[in-house]
Amino acid sequence: MNNLPIIDADQRLKETRGIKGCIFGVWGSGKTSLLWTLDPKTTLFFDLEAGDLAVKDWSGDAIRPQTWEECCDFAVFIGGPNPSLRSNQKFSQAHFDSVCAKYGDPKALDKYQTIFIDSITVAGRLCFQYCLGQPEAFSDKTGKVDTRGAYGLHGREMISWLTHLQHTRQKNIWFVGILDEKTDDFNRKYYQPQIEGSKTGLELPGIVDQVITLAEIKTDDKGKSYRAFICQTINPFGYPAKDRSRRLEMIEEPHLGKLMEKICSKEPIKQILTFGSPPKLKQASEDKSESK
Repeated sequence: MNNLPIIDADQRLKETRGIKGCIFGVWGSGKTSLLWTLDPKTTLFFDLEAGDLAVKDWSGDAIRPQTWEECCDFAVFIGGPNPSLRSNQKFSQAHFDSVCAKYGDPKALDKYQTIFIDSITVAGRLCFQYCLGQPEAFSDKTGKVDTRGAYGLHGREMISWLTHLQHTRQKNIWFVGILDEKTDDFNRKYYQPQIEGSKTGLELPGIVDQVITLAEIKTDDKGKSYRAFICQTINPFGYPAKDRSRRLEMIEEPHLGKLMEKICSKEPIKQILTFGSPPKLKQASEDKSESK
């Protein structure tokens, strides 16, 4: 008898897969208002901003963690325990058991298909405030605050939190964050997520499935514009974007519910990546062969 835990193709294809993504945009672009495009009966609003005026009449449920410890408690309550962790670590079985003793049966979350976290920017601030009070934030020699140690711990804490939520296979998890516009030493414009430290912003695109920018696109020189989702890495605007599903166009309607339907559709996956030589290189190679 073969006890090798192989998941066969039929079983794997039948599995429910949630979408994990992040949506960035400048302040006032309408990121929080995307809640209006989601089903309130199956969406849980993870409200960290306390800036829900735009959705005050939205009829869905919400939770409002105020500390980093509460953020981690909700993450393990939503995603369950990680069996590879020791009992003294966050997201371990012991952590999960203690949270269940506090909040009750996690099956209460079964009715939610989507967790909308607003925002990862504020989550990073809560995490950094927590890290400033930990032993790693103080120098062993002087006993004074060492921000290098605090930022190092912050990066590890944030990545652990994001990775744990990313492994919640059956739910859609969306992180919302502010997008900063910056200029480099050569006066070139670029965009960067507003998150404390550098580690989280650099590693986040590799953790989630989708990176979407909610942007204002100008149609002409007369000032006319419209809001849109930028969904593909190669785009003329320079916005951060990524589409692991390979079902999205570069520009999509800014409706999160419709976007998820398209990502989960059974339409054939588009062949976005090309593996042939670029036209100029191919022509140069042919000319070189003819000259021989």
